[in-house]
Amino acid sequence: MAKAQKKEGFLETVKTVVYAVAIAVVFRTLFFQPFWIPSESMKDTLLIGDFLFVNKMAYGYSRHSCPWSLCPITGRILASEPERGDVVVFRHPVNGSDFIKRLIGLPGDTVQMKGGILYLNGAEVPQTPAGVFSEVYERQGPMGNEPRCENAPVGQGGICTKSRALETLPGGRTHHVLNIDKAGFGDDTPVFTVPAGHYFFMGDNRDNSQDSRYGRAIGGVGFVPAENLIGRADRIIFSSAGSSLFYFWTWRADRFFKAVE
Repeated sequence: MAKAQKKEGFLETVKTVVYAVAIAVVFRTLFFQPFWIPSESMKDTLLIGDFLFVNKMAYGYSRHSCPWSLCPITGRILASEPERGDVVVFRHPVNGSDFIKRLIGLPGDTVQMKGGILYLNGAEVPQTPAGVFSEVYERQGPMGNEPRCENAPVGQGGICTKSRALETLPGGRTHHVLNIDKAGFGDDTPVFTVPAGHYFFMGDNRDNSQDSRYGRAIGGVGFVPAENLIGRADRIIFSSAGSSLFYFWTWRADRFFKAVE
């Protein structure tokens, strides 16, 4: 009798664990996706080692935010339209890898960079100086990338700096942008007209981002189809300055539950 009760109790525990895992998987699949920042293309909004959850329901269902077997048979359903200034995770239109950038151009917009300044629909997007972004010149994250510096060359352990400005998009949303190069490759572009059903993305670290300014043939993302959007990044959960997320002694104390703006 005791053995039977013990076996029954064990089976109940196993069932509970299985149900909990199944619920967690469904919750992750439908609503949120963890994302870790591997590169410096979104500094200083997002740093290498930031760990966040992406809100997959921000824009509704798509084939990338929800498996077909769990989505309505109608396919994509827009809960709300993406807004200019959102920080968005999306699938690269060619290789399918996950990218995170800021949404700059909506369908029908014209986008151009002139002298490092953004122009939307022919109007200059204002920037105001916002000091300097500084960091130690050293290998960062598991990939061991070294930061690019406006004050290069910088030796190991030196202070790497980039000019910072506050950019104000139409509608009043603001965010920081960084500058590394004068007259860099992406500082002067042709006029891009965003097609219907597509979006134009840029990194906040403007001279260190392969984004919609660059064609897919040279590693950029070009215009991103709406169906490739995965979700919106709303809040950083925690951030590690070390080579692993699990090195808790390297976690940045000022980035716990920090809003993504």
